[in-house]
Amino acid sequence: MTRKTIKIAVPMAGLGTRMRPHTWSKPKPLVSMAGRTVLDYALEQFDSIPGSFDVEFIFIIGPQGDQIKEYMEERHPEKKVRYVLQAEMRGQSDAIYQAREYLTGPMIMAFSDTLAETNLSFLENETADGVAWVKSVPDPRRFGVAEVDNTGKVTRLIEKPKDISNNLALIGFYYFRSAEELLAAIEEQIRQQITLKDEYFLADAINILLKGGANIRPEKINVWLDAGTPDSVLETNRYLLDNGRDNTEAACKRAGVTLIPPVFIHETARIESSVIGPHVSIGPECELKQSIISNSILEEGTHVEEMILEDSLIGRNVHLRGQPVRLNLGDESWAVS
Repeated sequence: MTRKTIKIAVPMAGLGTRMRPHTWSKPKPLVSMAGRTVLDYALEQFDSIPGSFDVEFIFIIGPQGDQIKEYMEERHPEKKVRYVLQAEMRGQSDAIYQAREYLTGPMIMAFSDTLAETNLSFLENETADGVAWVKSVPDPRRFGVAEVDNTGKVTRLIEKPKDISNNLALIGFYYFRSAEELLAAIEEQIRQQITLKDEYFLADAINILLKGGANIRPEKINVWLDAGTPDSVLETNRYLLDNGRDNTEAACKRAGVTLIPPVFIHETARIESSVIGPHVSIGPECELKQSIISNSILEEGTHVEEMILEDSLIGRNVHLRGQPVRLNLGDESWAVS
């Protein structure tokens, strides 16, 4: 019996301007939270794909893509991954189209900074042409939304609606039964030059599919996490630590540290005379002395001494000493007061 292969396309070529200064030195998916990277948690979403599928990832990468390759080879060598360069930022549909050589049969498209709690086992018997993951939100006006008819089918995707009557926000996670049909819709989108601010958005390609009679249904979820800005990374870090991604029990065995759960502290971190938590993630080889840290992420190799830090996202190999602050510092920074 021939096994089916499902392709998972993940656009991650964007420059990550909303995550500055962290993305000056690394791609956004390699930002840390709750003891792992955004990319690790993004990959975990696909663990529930039925075992009858072989899984092949296609990462659409940008100028910092070599770091993604190195990370995957080191941390996820068992995964089959192809890499496609999107040299020019021309939007979501263009990113998918750059990967057309590898996109055949059933596929999933997921943005690298979108995390959803979803069970994909239903794909084994899915009969629809497509599935759009949605979440009910109080005010959908800053999102795209899915318009659904009384039979439960998606009829249209609307970007940033003007009212709140339809609250099914699109989270940026889609299944397509036929990658070839999606690519044909993207080609039509490009032919018609359907753009917004000179970028090709995937919602417009999906609307072309819908006009052509495609049967696309919504899949509602309850948990949708974002990792696209420093504030949202901290918020997602809080959620993950609150929901079992901490190592508070092991961390409590450390001497000279007062812990306020939940926290994640890497086993190689060195901490003296400090109060840590709640909602703190400390990476490998960090060193903290006489400090109080809450609601913050400290990435690998960062040193903090005599500081009170809260609501802060601190990159790799940062050196801090001094007064109470709220900081958003990228890799290799120094701050002394």
